[in-house]
Amino acid sequence: MSLIIVVGRGHSGTRAMSRTLSESGVFMGARLNASYDLVPADELYEACRVMNRHVKHLGGLEWDFSALHSMPIDPEFERLVRSYASSVLETDSKHRGWKLPETTLVLPWIVRLFPEARYIYWVRDPRDSIIGAHITDDLADFGVPYDRVEDVREMRAISWKYQREIVTATPKPKRWIEIRFEDFVLDQERTVRRLESYLGIPLVRVEVRPEAVGRWKTDEGRHDFPMFQEDLRRLAHEAASPPGGKIRREA
Repeated sequence: MSLIIVVGRGHSGTRAMSRTLSESGVFMGARLNASYDLVPADELYEACRVMNRHVKHLGGLEWDFSALHSMPIDPEFERLVRSYASSVLETDSKHRGWKLPETTLVLPWIVRLFPEARYIYWVRDPRDSIIGAHITDDLADFGVPYDRVEDVREMRAISWKYQREIVTATPKPKRWIEIRFEDFVLDQERTVRRLESYLGIPLVRVEVRPEAVGRWKTDEGRHDFPMFQEDLRRLAHEAASPPGGKIRREA
């Protein structure tokens, strides 16, 4: 029996992955919303606030997550997460999992609770990700300490950057794959074959829309921030490249 956990900031395209898994026979929870999130999510939201008490803000765009990797996991956090995901964790389905963008906010403790799970990290050009509003735009709503700003686009940019930082800082579990939304859309067949190899199951091909890539190019609002530059270079977002990234497998 395998457990699959999809992570990635809201508006990163995780819906496409969750839909692919669901239509491929993976049980993604007893109740899904239109975005293929496992809902209701209030308990996971509260779990975020429990864990984030231990995130230290160093000022600006720097945070210290180190305590999260070794300190005891708060029993209340574990109770909330297991209750939220109970329909997935208790099912007899051979392949099961869940998707909820806010899982990204608690990734350090999620990987410690579920070290044997297969993780799919979904990442998208931040300039596209911040065009639309998302519940995680204001990190303070989830207990994350940061220097709050009034400009909503900048607030979203900080949210994107924070979530990228917490993923980067989290020691990776044995099974981990990073997928770019752009590759899934522009080179779906190759990307899905890569996922099939990683998951060990056949996957359906869902409809994708190429116009979803590069929307920032016609966006009239502010979408480019200095904080994105390092990640844009690392992710080579200007044009979709052959699917790469690293897959961590059990030895």
